[in-house]
Amino acid sequence: MQRALASRTEADPYIDFLRLLSIGGVVVGHWFIAVVWWDGQRIGVHNSVGPTAGLWLLTWLVQLLPLFFFAGGYANATVYDSQLFRDWVRMRAIPLLVPLVLFMAVLSAAQLVLHFLNVGADGLIRGSTLPFSPLWPMFAYVIVTVSTPMMLTLHRRARPWVLVGLLLGIALVDLLRFWPNVPLLGWLNLILVWTFAHQLGFFYVEGSLDVRRARWMAVGGFLGLVVLTNMNVYPRNMIGTDLQVSSNLNPPTLCIAALSIWLVGLAVVVRQPVVGWLKRKRIWGAVPGANTRLVTIFLWHLGAYVLAILALYPMGLGRASDGSLLWWLQRPLWLVVPGIFLLLLVTWFGRFERPSPPLGRG
Repeated sequence: MQRALASRTEADPYIDFLRLLSIGGVVVGHWFIAVVWWDGQRIGVHNSVGPTAGLWLLTWLVQLLPLFFFAGGYANATVYDSQLFRDWVRMRAIPLLVPLVLFMAVLSAAQLVLHFLNVGADGLIRGSTLPFSPLWPMFAYVIVTVSTPMMLTLHRRARPWVLVGLLLGIALVDLLRFWPNVPLLGWLNLILVWTFAHQLGFFYVEGSLDVRRARWMAVGGFLGLVVLTNMNVYPRNMIGTDLQVSSNLNPPTLCIAALSIWLVGLAVVVRQPVVGWLKRKRIWGAVPGANTRLVTIFLWHLGAYVLAILALYPMGLGRASDGSLLWWLQRPLWLVVPGIFLLLLVTWFGRFERPSPPLGRG
């Protein structure tokens, strides 16, 4: 019961791979499913999952944010060694906040310029709200990171009962959100759901999350998703669309907790074959270094998409309807061009991202 969570001093490149995979999945997913609209001088997108039959099932595999929080739980538990709370915040939260504050400052300045030049649609946001949409996962991640000392203490005392308590809390919030119909209460799950995914990383650190348990997790999480999404309460897709009354992601629901169990279990089950494949392809050594700009990539990937819209939409590209043959044929273009813009943005703004200390160093 008292296995030392901070005793693992070596980094686990597979955790770095999961973090890279999860952010890469979010970026590529956002770009791939986007359907562009340009209403006067306001730009935005809606996604193709809702109107395209069967695409909801793909979200059970490619909605990878739970793996990002799981990997964060591993990293935070590994480096925590009972520092003072202020030292913990300085070490783990500040590196996240610097690129976040810079991002908000640049986007706010751009909006001020649009107001000054009287360009764009009326309202507080004159141009596009699109670049601001990645902020909520970052705020949630900062909060769960700062709460690591408290949650780690609870884990040592109650272990799986902490997960049970979080699941009950998530279910209660959903109950109050949907049946008395108090939508604002749902935002409590922004913390509870992602704390649950983060907490799973503690079990991986101590070695109690082995392949046998992971198989049961994967099966249980998947079956949980099947049951929940057939209750006529929760949507089947894990991202949210314009066609739904409610979303599983904004704010997150019990379905995202089940998704976390399914994906984390699956990730542990396939660890050895994936590691072997990465080593054979000589990608393994590059994985840790690729993680040093993940926050910047996440924050700016939709800004890069806005720049791609500004470049391509006037040329007649991006106007195809959802799921049409032309829309599918244009998908590679809407991955490559935003990728080029994102590379430029990361090259410039990535210098301000200070990576957290390596795993195992206090």
